[in-house]
Amino acid sequence: MAFEPPRRLVRALGEAHGEAVAGDWLARLPELAREAVAARKAEVERVVAPGGRSGLVLLVRLPDGTPATLKVAPPFAAPGRERAALAHWNGWGAVRVLGAPGDGPDTGDGPGLLLERLSPDVTLRSLPEAKALLEAAGTVRRLWVEPPAGHGFESVADRTARQAAVMRDRAAPEPPGVVALVTAALEAREALVADAPECLLLHGCFRQGKVLSAGRAPWLAVGPDPLVGERAYDLARLARDRVEDLVAASSGSAAARRRVGRLADSLEVDRERLRGWTLFRAVESGTRALAAGRRQDGEVLLEFAAWL
Repeated sequence: MAFEPPRRLVRALGEAHGEAVAGDWLARLPELAREAVAARKAEVERVVAPGGRSGLVLLVRLPDGTPATLKVAPPFAAPGRERAALAHWNGWGAVRVLGAPGDGPDTGDGPGLLLERLSPDVTLRSLPEAKALLEAAGTVRRLWVEPPAGHGFESVADRTARQAAVMRDRAAPEPPGVVALVTAALEAREALVADAPECLLLHGCFRQGKVLSAGRAPWLAVGPDPLVGERAYDLARLARDRVEDLVAASSGSAAARRRVGRLADSLEVDRERLRGWTLFRAVESGTRALAAGRRQDGEVLLEFAAWL
């Protein structure tokens, strides 16, 4: 079977890690995927497309007939952190890591990340918006737990410091309005990291598309980019879900602010902290999209950020 990377994966890895680095790994991906499948003695059913943004996702069947998902990700996407977070959650609100056949728990020594099979084509985005946000809130709440002792997860402060370092450079060629948004986002981040109220294990990129229909629970989260910090940071990406619909609506600005308020209240998160992190993360994503040549995506995100 051919293990060609979906276009979404090629674009995302190139944008996040550079075309040269991503290209080297993508050229080896078919071989790596075959090795991962062989190590599990699995039968491949299909490649999930459009799939994820950090690795190739395969639907497989194990020798005993168990349906499973096998994810093959590059080392520079830190698959070890994903594995560690999923192992710590142990199926509580998130997909469960499966053991290697005959080897007990999956320790990460073999290639690929073996996971329980969910429904990859049914996400919370299939629900009406209000219902999707309600289910998303119930799911993400389960993930906010104390991190394991001696964990190696980076902090919100460290991750956003790296992002902040390049935001001004990205904005420099843009109109004054973009520069002003970047300045506001950076100022918001400085105030937020100076007074962080908690340090919990976070999903890192939680949104409706990262929550799949499951068998043992209605909905489970997948694909974390885990870190430790405050809950408001984790909610900030969810707050702008379906941003294209918000921007297209005549009352989009008011709807966006109401959504931030409702999410904050439903999960007992400070409204201003959620607003601040939503601003920072939207501007960071928007300027990154502009720099990558995705101007329409970038402009939509920056328009959303300006409403906050």
